[in-house]
Amino acid sequence: MTERRKAETRTEIARAAAGLFVRHGLRATRAEDIAQAAGIAPRTFYRYFATKEEAVAPLYAAGAQHWVEAVRAAPADASALRALEHGVRHTLTPGVGVSASSWEWVRTLLRLAQANPPLRRVWAEVCQASERTLGEVLAHRRTRTAASEGDDNVAATPEPRFAAAVASAAVRTALEGWAEGDGPVEGPGGPAELALRNLGALRDFPWEG
Repeated sequence: MTERRKAETRTEIARAAAGLFVRHGLRATRAEDIAQAAGIAPRTFYRYFATKEEAVAPLYAAGAQHWVEAVRAAPADASALRALEHGVRHTLTPGVGVSASSWEWVRTLLRLAQANPPLRRVWAEVCQASERTLGEVLAHRRTRTAASEGDDNVAATPEPRFAAAVASAAVRTALEGWAEGDGPVEGPGGPAELALRNLGALRDFPWEG
């Protein structure tokens, strides 16, 4: 089986798991139920995931990766903060990142993560991996900007992983805070607006030194 097909199978299982978790709850869903919904044998499920909670990791990871890639794709001349805001708008705006109809699924999955320790661990591991990748993206943008401006004082700026941790916390807490309530999926009180507000509070953070 090719790596592409393996990735597709993982995603299919993840979507089946998410659908069952949202409709029936985490406790009432068994790994065997997920396998049946995904059209695979239980033994196949366990070749991909050790537990039912891990089955939604690809969906968490896809959202996190989309956010990092959106930051990477920000205009080359944008400041680090503007790049992060670009990432938020292109990830958390319904219809631009996650489809509008999928946001209630996102809310439920985040609520489940906060209420269930094993699922919370999966969410935390995905966030940590995303944070490392974001650090690499910010480091690359910083080096590229310094080179274009002839500035070799890159060491004066915060360590990229620290900057990534700050930015990731701003977005993650916005998402988790939104999921805890019944706020709208867009506009005031929506995930994008809350994340931008958190980043706005960090305008004095020395992103560029």
